[in-house]
Amino acid sequence: MNRLLENLDPAKSWLRQRAEETPAQDAIQVSDQVISYAELNEQAERLAEGLRERGVVKGDVVALLFENGADCVRLLWALQSVGAVLLPLNLRWVPRELAHVLRDSGARFLLHGPGDRALQARAAASECPALCVFEIHDQRLGSVHKGVSHTEPSADPRSDLEGALALLYTSGTTGKPKGAILSAGAFLASAKGSAALLDAPPSDRWLACMPLFHVGGLSVLIRSCLAGSCAVIHAHFDPAEVVRSLQEEGITGVSFVAAMLERVLIEAAGATAPHSLRCVLLGGGPASEDLLERAAALGYPLAPTYGLTEAASQVATRPPGETNRPLSGGLRPIEGTEVCIRNAEGERLKPGRVGEICVRGPTLMKGYLGLPDETVRVLDRGWLRTGDAGVLNESGELQVFERREDLIVSGGENIYPAEVESVLQNHVSIREVGVVGTPHPELGARPVAWCVLEESASMDPAELKAFCRVHLAAYKVPDSFFTISALPRTASGKLLRRELRSRTQAEP
Repeated sequence: MNRLLENLDPAKSWLRQRAEETPAQDAIQVSDQVISYAELNEQAERLAEGLRERGVVKGDVVALLFENGADCVRLLWALQSVGAVLLPLNLRWVPRELAHVLRDSGARFLLHGPGDRALQARAAASECPALCVFEIHDQRLGSVHKGVSHTEPSADPRSDLEGALALLYTSGTTGKPKGAILSAGAFLASAKGSAALLDAPPSDRWLACMPLFHVGGLSVLIRSCLAGSCAVIHAHFDPAEVVRSLQEEGITGVSFVAAMLERVLIEAAGATAPHSLRCVLLGGGPASEDLLERAAALGYPLAPTYGLTEAASQVATRPPGETNRPLSGGLRPIEGTEVCIRNAEGERLKPGRVGEICVRGPTLMKGYLGLPDETVRVLDRGWLRTGDAGVLNESGELQVFERREDLIVSGGENIYPAEVESVLQNHVSIREVGVVGTPHPELGARPVAWCVLEESASMDPAELKAFCRVHLAAYKVPDSFFTISALPRTASGKLLRRELRSRTQAEP
């Protein structure tokens, strides 16, 4: 394994240590611009000095509002050099949502990119009078246009943020986002565990087309630096650009969610995976067996993975090349991480029994910022209670089903939305589908399906029910079918089932 993963100097930033070891190695590629580790470190240190001049000190929470690009990466390492806490902001949040997170986190600084990001930042900052806001574009630090003077001394850092590298707010699929406090040690343990399971050679070229404000995107940057490999960064997910990059740029690894992989397969139009590709890390929720089978048949080296913001990304992954069935199963906990399955009473279940996935290990968050009761509830005696459903086999390998709140219990029978979606996804009229439960007076709940139709297709609910009955037990067949132009998703591509549930409740 790469030496830097084993011998880190806590007094130096990780980027600086990497630059000292392999200065000429490519660190990042953004479009046609390739930046070496020596160049990236020099740029990050220059930014760090500029931040210090504007009053950023160790322990400050510094929020970033940026498109994917080189400035994101420079600022990640500049903030580590200063000792400040990184708070990446979701670009999809409206100003009200951004302002909530800025206030909740106690952020003193908001750094943003140009154009739309500047407008978005200023609108959010209007609700945060003490916030210091300024623009950074192509390494240039703009003047402060709101907030405290750069000469104002920093407030004492919050004690629960001591040692934090990043404060990551969960995607909010179950309500208001909560700030997960993640230490440098958690990210380091995650990178080590991932490398032990999947390997992390310096020759890797990992495509980062997920948002860098998401734990999955951020982890790509950290893992690449620690391994001394190159992160190829796309401004956003564009299926055509991803296919071109995979085919022409020697990409060895890429992180997708299921919806992204589906669009890449469509764009590639049956072309086999390029020979350079050695790993497709597939997370963001269970993928259908049909999608996994189609991708595997085209040679995509799939590594289905289960991860959480609260665990610094990866928890368990099936190494590529393994062909156990089902393809969504066989996930091995990364090195140093323990996984068990518990019932509602907290009792550990035997292999083969479905229950709540619980996780323990050095990758876990310190807790949720400002929410001690919630932290104690979720970090139950050192075990993270994920709220997700899964099962372990006799070998300790994991298969993930649904969040417990997404599970549909109908007449005492469990219905897993992903299973129903997998069947409907094969119908010629359906491009995408999301299944949720709706209350039923006698059975407790019943499934309904929200469908994105193929172009020029029409929907016949009776015909769809008949199609489902061929492949599913009768109790799993949706009672109702609705059309929708696009499924609601988080920025990382996760399906927002609670929004579909709200839409269902609003239906007559």
